[in-house]
Amino acid sequence: MAQLIFFGLLFGGGWMLYRKFVSDAEKLAAKSRAAEKERETGAIGTLVQDKETGEYRVRRDDE
Repeated sequence: MAQLIFFGLLFGGGWMLYRKFVSDAEKLAAKSRAAEKERETGAIGTLVQDKETGEYRVRRDDE
């Protein structure tokens, strides 16, 4: 019984690490595509609209 619990925890931990890796890879790919698009168009940054004030600002790296 202890072996089942151990392997269950091992499998669950491995699955969580796999999902984290996939989500990080997707974020990195999206960031890379955005940077490539900015290089192609010669843009210095991407503007996004603030939902509260309606003003535009340059998108930060953490968005």
